[in-house]
Amino acid sequence: MSQTPPLLVTQMHEIDYRIHGDDMQFVEIELDPQEAVVAEAGGMMFMDDGIAMETIFGDGAPRPSGIMGALLGAGKRLLTGESLFMTVFQNQRGGKRRVAFSAPYPGKIVAVNLRELGGELIAQKDSFLCAAKGVSIGIAFQKKLGAGLFGGEGFIMQRLTGDGWAFIHAGGTLYERTLAPGEVLRVDTGCLVAFQPGVDYDIQLVGGIKTALFGGEGLFFATLRGPGKVWLQSLPLSRLAGRIVAASRSGKEEGSVLGGLGRVLDGDNS
Repeated sequence: MSQTPPLLVTQMHEIDYRIHGDDMQFVEIELDPQEAVVAEAGGMMFMDDGIAMETIFGDGAPRPSGIMGALLGAGKRLLTGESLFMTVFQNQRGGKRRVAFSAPYPGKIVAVNLRELGGELIAQKDSFLCAAKGVSIGIAFQKKLGAGLFGGEGFIMQRLTGDGWAFIHAGGTLYERTLAPGEVLRVDTGCLVAFQPGVDYDIQLVGGIKTALFGGEGLFFATLRGPGKVWLQSLPLSRLAGRIVAASRSGKEEGSVLGGLGRVLDGDNS
């Protein structure tokens, strides 16, 4: 198990974890009595007897503004397409208990210690998997007009704040990079998983009109300017879904000049 560094002052639950698997990973979290994790609905893989599930309004993170803060925080989640509710998994027995959460599609699970990152991380809205209870899961609007109008997947992102462990998912192969001050990296908006708040994020038009229309890479890409750490993914969910839909509509086998004839010869007449 990975040991959480000792925290002097914290509202987060300190948890131990282990990530299993290669391409289809899951994270197994070990909870001491009364420790808890919060997750989006539908991500749980298994849990030990003695762990109680509770559906809560928002993320359960303490907020100084009380009930109105909870209402505002939960309401903002609607803008990201997420539910108003999340699920808390708490160990209500003596001794250690385990709960696990699986990745939604092939890729890598990233464990981030928010305390080591300065207490905040900006992530794609579909990348959050689970976190220690007390981590706040809000939204981060892109302030610049270009990013707001043309950001696509990167327009409304999630803001994770706190000093505990959070777990995010990257599709395909994960790529981590630390940008120096002023260093610029240009990426497809869907390939961006997360970045530190010190990284400047904007959207730019791809080259000239011919490149934009016929280049096959979309009209816009994201520019990331350091300093700070960024996480990228090689297989965005939107790209995977698009290929599956395109293949199902084409009625042809990719890379085969025989197409439907090849399936007939193989005995597939559907």
